[in-house]
Amino acid sequence: MSSLDLVSIHKSFGPVQILHDVSIALKDGEFLVLVGPSGCGKSTLMNIIAGLEEPTGGLLKLDGKDITQVAPAARDISMVFQSYALYPNMTVAKNIEFPLEMRKVEQSARAARVQSVAKLLQIEHLLERKPRQLSGGQRQRVAIGRALAREPKLYLFDEPLSNLDAQLRLDMRTEIKKLHQRLKSTIVYVTHDQIEAMTLATRIAVMKGGVVQQLGTPHEVYNRPANTFVAGFMGSPRMNLARAQVTDAAGALSLEFQTGNGKKITLPLSEQFSYLKRYLGQEVIAGIRPETINLPTANLDHKELQRPFAAKIEVIEPTGADTQVILNFGGNEFTATLEPDLPLSVGQETQFTVDLTKLVCFDSKTELLIA
Repeated sequence: MSSLDLVSIHKSFGPVQILHDVSIALKDGEFLVLVGPSGCGKSTLMNIIAGLEEPTGGLLKLDGKDITQVAPAARDISMVFQSYALYPNMTVAKNIEFPLEMRKVEQSARAARVQSVAKLLQIEHLLERKPRQLSGGQRQRVAIGRALAREPKLYLFDEPLSNLDAQLRLDMRTEIKKLHQRLKSTIVYVTHDQIEAMTLATRIAVMKGGVVQQLGTPHEVYNRPANTFVAGFMGSPRMNLARAQVTDAAGALSLEFQTGNGKKITLPLSEQFSYLKRYLGQEVIAGIRPETINLPTANLDHKELQRPFAAKIEVIEPTGADTQVILNFGGNEFTATLEPDLPLSVGQETQFTVDLTKLVCFDSKTELLIA
């Protein structure tokens, strides 16, 4: 497989700038996921990599070679589309074989490659069927098989699972993950689904308004989000964000949350948050993941970093594996991910604890992570 370098990519449609100075270096064998809300520019960036759109400025390099002006067919890139884009009049075997035929690969080599790809994707029994005789998941496997048959330097996946139902999305996501692990292929994958991004990627580029907000591993993006947008976008349920004042009581730093009725909620901090001393007396935005909020009776790690607080339960949402509870935390709506089947009721004022090991704070003016 190959490396891909995006160097200061810009894209404008008339006076409207869609992409702003996007630079990403993708190593051989990496799985990069471009994620963000609709209209953030991720599909435009994918089309530029594929050669379907020309950048207004910047360079694209594949294995160190400048391909910015190279025609799509000459880039040695395969793309899997959201709509599958299969030829309805061709069998599955012919759909997989067609790109090889266009490149004048001899017939025996084409047949061998079709059988190899079909075996890899477990669609050998479908080779003589036509697309209309296939389910959505089977069609997507064929579309992936057609891309694999070429053995290109780079694979592009443009929201390939968005037309599938929930269970099939989960199954296909697992298959794509297995495929990458087996082939060690270099992949760029576009999605608006941050769960897909977290589970598939070796690195994630979170985009908003044509700007890469953060580029990092799933662990980095989830646990150390670069700003409040990334914090709120990555994670399901999203990170709880609330404004708090950094205070000092007897030499120990605390976060003080106003409740709106004259009362305060105070969370004492440990020494690991000493970097907040420069914000003493100032307001910050505290980020608390839902899974770090628990009941005091729960069996918790990091007990030395547990902080108690009281909150009123506003909504209870059982999901089977766990329970999502919406809390009124000092006038802020917080989500907690709790164990299933707990004896809780709406309107109940309950004691909770928050684990500070994953607490992050952002500058209230710039909304950037305080490190």
